[in-house]
Amino acid sequence: MTTFRQHMAEMSARTLAEFPEEVTADIYAVTFRIDSVDQDPRFPYLAIGYTTETEVARQLAETNGSEPWETRWNYAYFPPSGLEGVRVIGHDPAHDPFGADLHRKEAVAEDLWYEEEGGLAEEEQDERGEVLAEQFHELCVGVARRLHEDGHIVSVLGRPLPVILYDMFDPDEMFTLTRAANPPELVTDFLSEDPQGQPQA
Repeated sequence: MTTFRQHMAEMSARTLAEFPEEVTADIYAVTFRIDSVDQDPRFPYLAIGYTTETEVARQLAETNGSEPWETRWNYAYFPPSGLEGVRVIGHDPAHDPFGADLHRKEAVAEDLWYEEEGGLAEEEQDERGEVLAEQFHELCVGVARRLHEDGHIVSVLGRPLPVILYDMFDPDEMFTLTRAANPPELVTDFLSEDPQGQPQA
């Protein structure tokens, strides 16, 4: 039986193959936007996309070259291909009903699922929600690492490229998640603004 983790890994590889062939040479990073339906931790999803050198050049021209790191790496500057992405996978019934069903079944089996009117105290709901969110972050890191290890990024894009992971509602996690998901040499520039410092060689 397919697990939620396997489903996420398979769908992420399939999504890379859906990137438009005409822009693959222009892509400098794969983007993972970690989010949830209605900001509910029971329904986490991943929007997979990309950013391009052309978009960075356009942004820098419009801002007279200011804040080059922000323009290149901050999701606030990402184009729709890096925000909305190419495909949404995870517990989003509208975009990935199979993934949503798998995730719910596994959360129930792990005694992490809850209903808002199910009798659990709000504190217990919050605790379960935190665990579900942490698990999904860890899963997304693992999915990104597998894209590297299985050669999908090189196969589709022709060269190793970083995967930038970000949660729009927890921006401080961006550096931690991205560091964990990539070979160090691919994220040196990205991590140059990490307040915790760059990884040790």
